[in-house]
Amino acid sequence: MGTSLSSFYPVIATGDVAAAHEFYVRHFGFAATFTADWYVSLHRPDAPHYELALLDAAHPTVPEGHRTALSGGLILNFEVDDVDAEHRRLVGEAGLRELLPLRTEEFGQRHFIVEAPDGVMIDVITVVPATGDYAEQYAPGHAPDA
Repeated sequence: MGTSLSSFYPVIATGDVAAAHEFYVRHFGFAATFTADWYVSLHRPDAPHYELALLDAAHPTVPEGHRTALSGGLILNFEVDDVDAEHRRLVGEAGLRELLPLRTEEFGQRHFIVEAPDGVMIDVITVVPATGDYAEQYAPGHAPDA
């Protein structure tokens, strides 16, 4: 890249900006930094460098031929300290639709996946030690530790 990068964040093309906004604020602690009926910029108040934006898929700033809401295929990873507590909160208490049940993977994750608006998948993860062949596949200094 020719210049330094000052920011990077995903923008989700959505069919319902208000519903997506409410979802990320209510369930994942985001707060709006800009709000319009067609675009919302969000960040985490406890970690403002974590940003997410929501854009009305039909807005004229989206190039012609690409004005459709996301219909799946996007996974947002949220790494947390206690995935079991988050599972109780999001699936047990909030009733979010679980797409992948809570489980521990040999590649170094304990996680579950829930569905967000527009088919976006939210993978909630606690990093755990990798086991078996996976432990050897990490570059030096990058293997997950417990």
